[in-house]
Amino acid sequence: MSKLGNLGARLHRGEIGYDFVKNRKIWYGLSILITITAIVGLAVRGLNMGIEFQGGAVFTTPKNVSVSVSQAEEYAETASGHDAIVQKLGDGSLRIQVAGIETDKANQIKSQLSDDLKVDAEQINAELVGPSWGEQIADKAWQGLGIFLILVVIYLAIAFEWRMALAAFVALIHDITITVGIYALVGFEVTPGTVIGLLTILGYSLYDTVVVFDSLKEQTKDLTKQTRWTYSDVANRSINSTLVRSINTTVVALLPVAGLLFIGGGVLGAGMLNDISLSLFVGLAAGAYSSIFIATPLVADLKEREPAMKALKKRVLAKRAQSAAKGEPPVQGDDEAFADEPEDAAPAVVGPRNQPASRSRGRGRPSGKRR
Repeated sequence: MSKLGNLGARLHRGEIGYDFVKNRKIWYGLSILITITAIVGLAVRGLNMGIEFQGGAVFTTPKNVSVSVSQAEEYAETASGHDAIVQKLGDGSLRIQVAGIETDKANQIKSQLSDDLKVDAEQINAELVGPSWGEQIADKAWQGLGIFLILVVIYLAIAFEWRMALAAFVALIHDITITVGIYALVGFEVTPGTVIGLLTILGYSLYDTVVVFDSLKEQTKDLTKQTRWTYSDVANRSINSTLVRSINTTVVALLPVAGLLFIGGGVLGAGMLNDISLSLFVGLAAGAYSSIFIATPLVADLKEREPAMKALKKRVLAKRAQSAAKGEPPVQGDDEAFADEPEDAAPAVVGPRNQPASRSRGRGRPSGKRR
């Protein structure tokens, strides 16, 4: 077995692990800081909306135009009187984008570009976009996002419980805010491809969150019948047991997206692929973070406000204090902790599955007998 596979197996069995839930205030603080930075970026710089949302024109020149990108940008700005964005495509042609111009002015700009670039006007392809089309896309995107979030909350509330639905909702909003904020801070252009990528990352983020929630739901059945583990203990175990799986899923998803972004977009100049992959790359990383550091610790916080879980935590801490006073080994994190509990005390919770009971009986006591 590889080192990573062995690490995953040990995490799943609970032999090792990191206390994510205990350090949740650190993650909350970090997320709040990132979110505030993103909101400030949105408020100060705003989003760099593409011509699909502002209206304008896109001119594509023939292949192998003997003009640099900076020179073509200067020509376009002089001809249009507006800021222009120029990209060199993989086949050597130039994509000149001018936003905020009237469609009837496009022919004049095309003619001027033809003279400056020294190419036939018929060889320059012009695509005109009206601002009303962009408004329709934005409206549909907001509608799709709203419907998606409502359905997610309803599904999770039915399949799990309302606290998990709330935590997943917070994690999704967290991912969207960070992704959009990075676009504002860095100045990435927002296009319909960006909207598609933004809606796509929500599914990836939700997938990782549901995997942890499913493990947590399974391991907390009849939790109040024992006195070894608090809800936070089991929540932390659920994160650790699925940690390697979440990392593997994210890395496997990021690799092709990185290929699209850095090779397809950066080298070949693939416009729409670049827009989609950029939002996917940022969003997938944020989604993996929120699934591990935000969603499940938040569920643990909400659950331990329940009277039953408060009482359980009080009993568990009292028993641990009693064991410590007697000089007995600490029971927290002991995979064989349920050996001393009644037979109906949630035998499936937390400990390794299908473990023979005889292996744990009497361990750690001189006589080997149960009290």
